[in-house]
Amino acid sequence: MAIKEGDAVPDVKLTEMADGKPSQVSLAELARGKRVVVFAVPGAFTPTCSMKHLPGFVEQEKALRAKGIDEIVCLAVNDAFVMDAWGRSGNAGGKVRMLADGNGDFTRAVGLGLDASGFGMGQRSQRYAMILRDGRVEKLLVEAGPGLSVSSAEAVLAHL
Repeated sequence: MAIKEGDAVPDVKLTEMADGKPSQVSLAELARGKRVVVFAVPGAFTPTCSMKHLPGFVEQEKALRAKGIDEIVCLAVNDAFVMDAWGRSGNAGGKVRMLADGNGDFTRAVGLGLDASGFGMGQRSQRYAMILRDGRVEKLLVEAGPGLSVSSAEAVLAHL
């Protein structure tokens, strides 16, 4: 069953690159006492993710922070090295934290997995965005199918 508005975000370890090495991060701890936007993508360097989803949040970072967002997190079922390289290529540094859900543990815990085996990508995350307030889901915006509409940076801004 998928996570829903009002639920606490699960305390599952994710990974990000810090000082050139992988470092464990708990989204539950990161969101404690803060307002955080998390957006998830099916895969780093994939077309919609790289041309629209990540760039939208990088471009709208100041507007999101002006609306009270403390952290912006991009999550994908990729490894931390790929997420770091993707973040660097997308100029996300200092704007969007790139968190890897390498084994898909967080994605399974929130019930938002996607079987992309037909595309040779295995188990991935659905495309979504969530607004967290003090570790609880304030708003959940899950894309119904391919494309980017309800989970874009602009759509998130409309809910703040």
